[in-house]
Amino acid sequence: MKTAVFLDRDGVLNEPVVRDGRPYPPAGVEQLIVVPDAEASLARLKQHGFILIVVTNQPDVQRGTCSLAVVESINKRLAQTLPLDDFFTCYHDDSDHCDCRKPLPGLFIKAAAKHEIDLARSYMIGDRWRDIDAGAAAGCRTILIDRHYDECAPQSKPDYVAQSLSAACDWILR
Repeated sequence: MKTAVFLDRDGVLNEPVVRDGRPYPPAGVEQLIVVPDAEASLARLKQHGFILIVVTNQPDVQRGTCSLAVVESINKRLAQTLPLDDFFTCYHDDSDHCDCRKPLPGLFIKAAAKHEIDLARSYMIGDRWRDIDAGAAAGCRTILIDRHYDECAPQSKPDYVAQSLSAACDWILR
């Protein structure tokens, strides 16, 4: 079984658009800003044998405020820029009651089945409560990149709180 680092997209790999203290995804590739330490940090994880998988909620597709093509173009650009192995995306909203929308662990379970991942030996890096709760529900160790958003805290206490992706990777590789 392999080990993985699961990564949220917006707020972990790329800068979120913050309005009124709440994070939002970029409106398109032209707004995409990869976090400065992402490429080097992820390269270090790859050197240590981790599979790198993005798990991201993109409910704006279901809400009609963003197209599937925009989400896929952002994912494609990140895949071209960073050493990522796969993307698992939930396009649903809470009202859809799917099992793939974080904080539920459906995306992790699908990724684990596809890539033969041992979830108990894997990690989740996220910047929101949904990421931490989903990682914990999947049985992963969790790392919160604290961006001081104006929203509720995770119900599950993260295993580590970091100020950057680089610091989160340092903790994993310690």
